[in-house]
Amino acid sequence: MSDLLPTVAILGGTGDLGTGLARRWTQAGYRVIIGSRTQEKAQEAVDALQGLMQERGIADAAAEAMDNHAAASAADIVAMTVPFAHHASTLESVKDVLEGKILIDVTVPLVPPKVARVQLPEQGSAGQIAQEIVGENVQVVSAFQNVAAVHLQAGSDLTCDVIVCGNKKAAREEVIKLVEAAGMKGYHGGSIANAAAVEALTSVLIFINKQYKCHAGIALTGIPEA
Repeated sequence: MSDLLPTVAILGGTGDLGTGLARRWTQAGYRVIIGSRTQEKAQEAVDALQGLMQERGIADAAAEAMDNHAAASAADIVAMTVPFAHHASTLESVKDVLEGKILIDVTVPLVPPKVARVQLPEQGSAGQIAQEIVGENVQVVSAFQNVAAVHLQAGSDLTCDVIVCGNKKAAREEVIKLVEAAGMKGYHGGSIANAAAVEALTSVLIFINKQYKCHAGIALTGIPEA
């Protein structure tokens, strides 16, 4: 990566999680492309984002709308925030333009209606499925599964930590930069196989949120300050 900020595409970026990340990264100065199955739906999300940025005093927010394939093609780093039901099909539709790029997989293998119960796929995790589909020339990094969308949507500071898993340390470091740009702390969590533990934790947090009527995240303790 150069010293210039990379362009980030968010596939399936019109939902609460995708628009939350878009708000954070746009406010941090990144060029963000919101992708959707149709450009029209993506444009609605961009219009709302630019309106919010103007309210926050950012008049020239660098955000634009594309369909998922065009967004993945135009970006340096691609994040995917689609439901698990659309995970594989979305990857298949864009894998031809992901070669040599970092793919941030935010997907959690939730199987409604029992989303507060861990139900990991045979492959181990959504992150491992993604790596299998796109191949070794794409650096899949799993992150952001344990962050509540409502916190990303807000403009306030976050106290949630993010565990970042992927097979290449350099790719994880690039994603940790995006974690920090979104106002959180990111930590190396090892290979993409370890994404299973992080993804599974999301169902635990969903249960906690229902039990205590909150939006819980995670915080790592005992790590020395850099």
